[in-house]
Amino acid sequence: MNTHRPIRLLALAAAALVSYVMTATAPAAAAEPTAAGLWQRTDNGKAGGKPVVWVLMLDRGNNMYEGVVAKTFTQPGQSNLTVCEECEDDRKDQPILGISLIRDMKRKARVYEGGNILDPRNGDVWKAMLTVSPDGQTLTLRGYLMTPALGKDEDWFRLPDSAIAQLDPAIVAKFMPEQAAALTGKPGAVPPATAGKAKATPAPAPKGGAMAPAPAK
Repeated sequence: MNTHRPIRLLALAAAALVSYVMTATAPAAAAEPTAAGLWQRTDNGKAGGKPVVWVLMLDRGNNMYEGVVAKTFTQPGQSNLTVCEECEDDRKDQPILGISLIRDMKRKARVYEGGNILDPRNGDVWKAMLTVSPDGQTLTLRGYLMTPALGKDEDWFRLPDSAIAQLDPAIVAKFMPEQAAALTGKPGAVPPATAGKAKATPAPAPKGGAMAPAPAK
């Protein structure tokens, strides 16, 4: 009579039970950081630089992301651009504040590809890609012409949630209705009746150009 078989089966069952318990109780792996949120571009490309523009990256679903201008800052010696007079697509003569700046970004983990970025100063649209740092605090934008290899990187920096209070209430209401509702009753808050989710605008075919990094020559 083979007395070893029941012992082996018991050992295998015990090992399977231990493996199941360890898997069930192990903490879930941390999710990859996304580009969604509020980002600041600075004049020197460093976190401590003076702000140039705040861009709100929006998750439009199906791994597609869009970036809109959430706040602008007047730069010394430069005129304050209020509308995109030079735009040639659906954004022509639209206010810079709230304009769709980054379009058609397809997420692949921490990298976003296939998109484009508008330069409101001249209406140019450049191909672009984004990369989120492992800690989720830096967004590297690469604008380019034919291939990313011919482009140039620029870092943007994530802003804390508290920065939302510094945005125009109309921007919060249009693009962040949940936050607008949370701000109700606070100074400068947006009434709930004005809060509504913005519809994504179809992106035009890119013709090349970037507001931030210029293609490498």
